[in-house]
Amino acid sequence: MYEDGHLVAVNKPAGITTIHDAARPDEPDLHALLQARFGRLWPVHRLDRDTSGVIVFARTEAAHRSLSEWFQERDVTKIYHAIVVGSPPWVERTADAPLRADGDRRHRTVVDALRGKPAVTHFRVLQRLKRYALIEARPETGRTHQIRVHAALLGHPIAADDLYGDGRPIFLSHLKRDYRSNSPQELPLMSRVALHAQGLSLNHPASGEPLELRAPYAKDFNATINQLSKLT
Repeated sequence: MYEDGHLVAVNKPAGITTIHDAARPDEPDLHALLQARFGRLWPVHRLDRDTSGVIVFARTEAAHRSLSEWFQERDVTKIYHAIVVGSPPWVERTADAPLRADGDRRHRTVVDALRGKPAVTHFRVLQRLKRYALIEARPETGRTHQIRVHAALLGHPIAADDLYGDGRPIFLSHLKRDYRSNSPQELPLMSRVALHAQGLSLNHPASGEPLELRAPYAKDFNATINQLSKLT
């Protein structure tokens, strides 16, 4: 998406970790793949394995220090799009609930008023779909699984999220009565967490000029929205 001597920004595909995951030692990770092409890179932030969208890596130690500080100090605007279950009764809503990572047996992030860290996410409905909705999420903080937890807290978990929702994939046959699949086994429209990092707004670490990064939807995310749009 963007490349110069200070940073690299790419549109991360779903299904790959940002950095090496010891739990998946045989799987490639985005950091290693990009270093094979661009040389040494410093991770600045992370996206979950199943989340697609814009992610930035620094190409110098100086850029890494600046970018990491801006992410920590919340001087970066992060925009996510998600397909959530159900139609929220609101157009805009803010979730303000402290979160604690690794808070239960399933290693989930949990709401914890006493030991949790502050976490705020602003939500806005972009499009109402059949049994689902496309929403925008703007997190002020960067807690683990923050958007997923806050969406579930508001009663509308992200589609196909097996940690904070029911994990059910989106099948066209479940939404369209007369649907007939051309294959013996129907493939889901969306089988992974329906979350996409759509945009980042930040200052360039060297020039200080504003940098706007926008990532097109992944193929499965885009196809799901298009199919659901036809049913409303």
